[in-house]
This record gives sequence, structure tokens and C-alpha cells, in this order.
Amino acid sequence: MAHTVRDKAKLLARVRRIQGQTAGLERLLDSETDCTAVLQQIAAIRGAVNGLMAAVIEGHLTDHVVKEPEQAQRQRDLDAVLQVIKSYLK
Repeated sequence: MAHTVRDKAKLLARVRRIQGQTAGLERLLDSETDCTAVLQQIAAIRGAVNGLMAAVIEGHLTDHVVKEPEQAQRQRDLDAVLQVIKSYLK
């Protein structure tokens, strides 16, 4: 079973929190709240997205790299996640 399927409930809970945070950001902007509150909300969203990314990367590395018995497949899976990480960090 894929880690995203196995961890589906936890990952969806994180996604729903992010949705709530982005809805809160929209409300702040609509209500013309001062920029400090907007910046804090953006920072909270970024932290939540980073946490989601870390959880999925951890599952991927564990299932597809550490536990993968075939060296060639392990390398392909590692290369794929490294490409995503490089893209994410840009």
C-alpha cells in the first residue's frame, strides 16, 4: 500500500487545515486587516505546506528508498524525490 494511501487521513487533515488557513487569509484581505496579521497568516500557511511536504517526503523516502529491495528502482525513486525537492526549494 502506498504511503499516501496509508497516511491518507493524516494528510487530508493537513490539507484541510491549509484550506482553513487560506480561507482565513482571504477573510483578512477582504476585511482590509493590517499587513502584520496578513504576513502572520501567510507565514502560518507556508509552515503548514512545509509540514505537509515533509510528511509526504518522509513517507516516500521510507517506502520507496529505504524499504525498496531493488537497487535500480530505489535509485529511480530517489532521483524522482530529489527532483521534486530541488523544484520545491527554488
